[in-house]
Amino acid sequence: MKKIAILGSTGSIGVSTLDIVKAFPDRYQVVALTAGNNIDLLQKQIEDFRPCRVSVASEQDAEKLNRHFKEADLHIGCGVEGMIRCVTLPEIDMVVAAVVGAVGLVPTMAAIKSGKDIALANKETLVTAGSLIMEEVDRQKVNLIPVDSEHSAIFQSLAGQRREDVRRLLLTASGGPFREYRSAQFETISPTEALAHPNWDMGRKISIDSATMMNKGLEVIEAHWLFDFPATMIDVHIHPESIVHSLVEYHDGAVMAQLGVPDMRTPIAYALSWPERLPLTQQSLDLCGIGKLSFSEPDLDHFPCLQLAYDALAMGGTVPAVMNAANEVAVEAFLNHKLSFLGIAKVIEKVMLRHQSKDLTTVDQALHADRWGRHKAQELISGGLT
Repeated sequence: MKKIAILGSTGSIGVSTLDIVKAFPDRYQVVALTAGNNIDLLQKQIEDFRPCRVSVASEQDAEKLNRHFKEADLHIGCGVEGMIRCVTLPEIDMVVAAVVGAVGLVPTMAAIKSGKDIALANKETLVTAGSLIMEEVDRQKVNLIPVDSEHSAIFQSLAGQRREDVRRLLLTASGGPFREYRSAQFETISPTEALAHPNWDMGRKISIDSATMMNKGLEVIEAHWLFDFPATMIDVHIHPESIVHSLVEYHDGAVMAQLGVPDMRTPIAYALSWPERLPLTQQSLDLCGIGKLSFSEPDLDHFPCLQLAYDALAMGGTVPAVMNAANEVAVEAFLNHKLSFLGIAKVIEKVMLRHQSKDLTTVDQALHADRWGRHKAQELISGGLT
């Protein structure tokens, strides 16, 4: 019986993880759950899975849950400290890091330091402090298994192969809802349009990141830290069908790929059960029915966020943390109709240009860079950058 904690249980990855736990009750037990503000869903999850500890974003919501579960043997916390207590319980075997944003950095690092295996769906943790996270993974000798479909595909395509034989990693991207837009159409993109992803059911922030292709840029940085290959060996291909989840090319010309229907339960289940595979009741991949798989290069003029991510990785130090922070603020402003779609990349670029990079040696430095990036992005947006 593997005992797990989930950071971000009410998000799309968290919900899918609990679907798998429910399907395999003899293999998995939920010990702890953390959530943000979706208290109604969290309350139902507590009733269904009966964890011993939970944490929410605010003290007010924690008090609300305490009143509802006052007779239950349940510890309820809040904030970062509450998340840390959830993921460091002695009985936990694996932590599913499924929160969105840099908020996942501190609790994920705490879980690694306490010797927990990590199923990582929170790419911003590696973007913000990848060197520190991977150093601690090595130090603690824990497993960090990627959950993102692209990184899970690379992880599987590298299995049993010699890394010195790798020529390049190929991350696939759906291209989002605007891959065929012309330049003038980008001027009037609304949040509603940007949230309508053609293939994947994702949360609001990730959907916008997919629409700008910043999501793929973050994945390039994540792939760099996960697999220890330079950016020059990591390429991106647009693949609208989202069937080939990513590929690895070897020096002899062989290409290994992982294919499957676009359903996040597959990579989640693999991370939970690795090195085994769970017998999921998923739809089979019908290649004959699909008929054609297409690929193209990304248009960096239309999707400058992807290039900004490559630039941040090349600059190194605290720049990726600043870039990620600026993106989170800009996306929130766009969703709240305070910034145009094109303004997202403009804010990120201006924040990066204003930042003086420093070597990253501590988590506190990463958090300071994150705060600086948020403040500078907010300042630019308040100043009227649209």
